[in-house]
Amino acid sequence: MTAIKKLRRLEGTTLRLGGVGDNWHMTWADDDAQYISLCDGRGWPGMPQAEYNSRAYATNGVPPDVHFEYLLGYPELLNHPGTREISRYYNFGILALDGHLYQFLSTPNNPFTMPKPRFVGAKLITSPDNGLTWRNQDGSTPVVWEAWEDRSRDNMFFFEEPGDTFSLLTVLQMGRNYEHNTDGYVYVYAPNGNSEGTMNQLVMCRVPKGRILDRSAYEFFVVQRKDGGVEWSTRIEDRGLVHTFPSGWVNRSIHPYAWHPSVVYYAATDQYLMANWGMGCGPGGEWFGKPSYLGFWTAPKPWGPWTQVHEETAWTPNDDPAARAYQPQIAPKWIADDGRTFWLVWTDFQEVEGAGRLYYAFNTQRVAVSID
Repeated sequence: MTAIKKLRRLEGTTLRLGGVGDNWHMTWADDDAQYISLCDGRGWPGMPQAEYNSRAYATNGVPPDVHFEYLLGYPELLNHPGTREISRYYNFGILALDGHLYQFLSTPNNPFTMPKPRFVGAKLITSPDNGLTWRNQDGSTPVVWEAWEDRSRDNMFFFEEPGDTFSLLTVLQMGRNYEHNTDGYVYVYAPNGNSEGTMNQLVMCRVPKGRILDRSAYEFFVVQRKDGGVEWSTRIEDRGLVHTFPSGWVNRSIHPYAWHPSVVYYAATDQYLMANWGMGCGPGGEWFGKPSYLGFWTAPKPWGPWTQVHEETAWTPNDDPAARAYQPQIAPKWIADDGRTFWLVWTDFQEVEGAGRLYYAFNTQRVAVSID
């Protein structure tokens, strides 16, 4: 059996593909487009721009020849000029499946201008036609952006769950149109909470591919038995931990934000590959006080066990000590057929003198993979 032994970021391959935004969760659809999620940005020049809280785009091609496409039918979700607090829904986890797009949008408990903001739930929206039109999770249209006081378990997919678990969601990617999936389930990962000691804990759930919009169909990982079997429960309270990441990398300012993974099926080795990051906190727990943590892990199954194959306690792309890189994403379409390389996407929060947040954009870099 072949396996990933180590990874190496190739500094000379970095591409700044433009745009203004962050987070960049991605999925590979049956039409061969790679769909991406943008948070808090204006998008790309040459297409409509606004102060988007969340938006989706399509990409075609592979680096360095990548083309970005504006999805005209995506529901407008704009930040309020001057306050950026009108709605606050962040489109993170995304899945393309049989012509449909499913997108989880995380919601905080209140505007970031109010005390102790934190993510407490997620809304699910869907498109039946690869991004042309969009619906609420109950099938109604147009998509509704609920006011803060109107958000509840009636209109959110996850909301105020125990310990604020399942409020930052990542969907496992398994090739074009989920083609490498063989058991009929979609898998979703999340931090187990919003503080040190829970945010660095990974939990997961699964749902049959045909029932993604049915909250009652979701099962939560409980434990992997010694015989290799896995126990699942429909009760979120029964959830167990899939993995625990290093401590000391969760911020206490703005809102807690760390350990939000990217996970793909790595076909060349028949493994699962996960990238994850921890916030580089300043002395007072402020975010982006120093470079982030970057790690990669592999596993034989979506639930693990996870083995670390790469670690950086100061993630500085291009050997730039001022880098404040975050939210690494493994681009599912941009994995080489032989598995020897893939492209990693991230955002950089650093301030560049005279240019603001110059790298708050779609950045990508090739990663070399050693396989034995």
